[in-house]
Amino acid sequence: MPERKPRADALRNREAVLAAADRLFAECARPEDVTMADIAAAAGVGKGTLFRGFTDRTGLILALCEARLDPLRRAVADGPPPLGPGTPPVERVHALLDALLCFKLDHRHLSLALEGTGSDSPYRTDHYDWWHRTLRDVLAEIPGLTGAGFTAHALLAAVRADLVDHLVDREHMTREDLRAGLAAHVTRVLREPDAGP
Repeated sequence: MPERKPRADALRNREAVLAAADRLFAECARPEDVTMADIAAAAGVGKGTLFRGFTDRTGLILALCEARLDPLRRAVADGPPPLGPGTPPVERVHALLDALLCFKLDHRHLSLALEGTGSDSPYRTDHYDWWHRTLRDVLAEIPGLTGAGFTAHALLAAVRADLVDHLVDREHMTREDLRAGLAAHVTRVLREPDAGP
């Protein structure tokens, strides 16, 4: 039996919901302030439509993040340097982390909401697994670097959404400061010889 295509009105509703959620997360003071009722009202759909399309708030956040992250993931998987394959690994590590930091700066509250969907752990989500696996595999290409898995976790910790939010809101760091600080940190980590246990 052929797979049924979604109806045109269902696709329109989905896009309206994602756009409304995107806007509400961008404008909110805290991501937990954005409710399903708020999103339904902003999208002009009933709450039933919202729950049928996304199951719950976590499902909606995951769908929105997937939609917003998709261009970046495609650039990493198949794009040109410096994000795509074929880039020297040290340069690519810098580019991957810088791109992820910029995404989290551009989508701060959405990123905070996403990291809050992993059963109280941002590490138990598919998006984190994808970024960790990607970064680990690139780090493994660097001659002499050992412990690529742990190093990938440690580097990803530097771009956690809650840290980015803190540095912007409480430390008043600019985008340029954050990017420069991250680049310097990555350089130090990749230059340090692994002392081992």
